[in-house]
Amino acid sequence: MESPKRPKWQRIVRATVFACGSLAAVGSPWWGPRLFAQLDYFHVRRVEITGVRFAKATELVRALGVDTMQSVWQAMIPLATRVARHPLVASAAVERKLPGTLIVHVVERVPVALVNSAGMLRPTDLTGQVLPIDPARISVDAPVAATADTMLLRLLDELRVEAPSLYARVTEARRDATGQVRLQLGFITVRANSEVTVARVRDILPVEADLARNHLRAVELDLRFRDQVIVRQP
Repeated sequence: MESPKRPKWQRIVRATVFACGSLAAVGSPWWGPRLFAQLDYFHVRRVEITGVRFAKATELVRALGVDTMQSVWQAMIPLATRVARHPLVASAAVERKLPGTLIVHVVERVPVALVNSAGMLRPTDLTGQVLPIDPARISVDAPVAATADTMLLRLLDELRVEAPSLYARVTEARRDATGQVRLQLGFITVRANSEVTVARVRDILPVEADLARNHLRAVELDLRFRDQVIVRQP
């Protein structure tokens, strides 16, 4: 038999008492969380993960190390530290959502290149760290780099963030024997000094537009000379 529905005024009073109690707990220096942590009502019943593309949510929940016998009023920093140990996580933060939810905000390590290692192309972040990403589960659309050259990887990451349309065109990145940069953008090779910046790489865009207007094609765009873009045609 269903229990009789509480009168509306009782429901309002109950909700008000709960809200006031929760605010008091949050605002108190130490006794509030300790008191509420003893109540089953505040046990963890749900974990939400945000910011995940490459990492498996199930692995992050396992790294979090909580179960339904634990309270959402426990310290958040140790939980975030556990999640941040995952090799695909750059940083993490955990917040509670009353009464029984933990929300984990994740910033992932992003693959900026596929680096040739022992005959295999491995997703690598801007620091040169190989990332445990399963290509059978998720594809990685990134240029190929011959080695984990951190200068090149940083340049690729800056392109990814600041000029994503240019980054999407890069199919290969390497440095030659003299240390100069070579970026392959489809059929066009871009040559530059090792100090090249994203702003300098962007200098090719008006040159390409001018070539297109004149129905011309370049095979190489050379940025090694100050304030100039040297065009080499077929």
